[in-house]
Amino acid sequence: MDASLISGCLWVVAGTVTALLPMRLQRYPGVPLLIAAPVLLVWIGRAHGWMWVAFGLFAFLSMFRRPLIYLARRAMGWEAADPRLSA
Repeated sequence: MDASLISGCLWVVAGTVTALLPMRLQRYPGVPLLIAAPVLLVWIGRAHGWMWVAFGLFAFLSMFRRPLIYLARRAMGWEAADPRLSA
């Protein structure tokens, strides 16, 4: 395994540990993970191809679905409920 896939695995472990934190503490490690994900996906894609990017994108979207929905609704000007309050 090369550095891009090892970094991807570490990103998944960090995301899982972040998900285990109480909701009020998830924001601080979650934002850097959210920012690092596209960079990491491009790196994996350049090294290994689109199939690995598809797996990585699926993991990214499943782990960050609520914050991404919130950000998309805010960007479109729609009413967005606070993701910390939804179950």
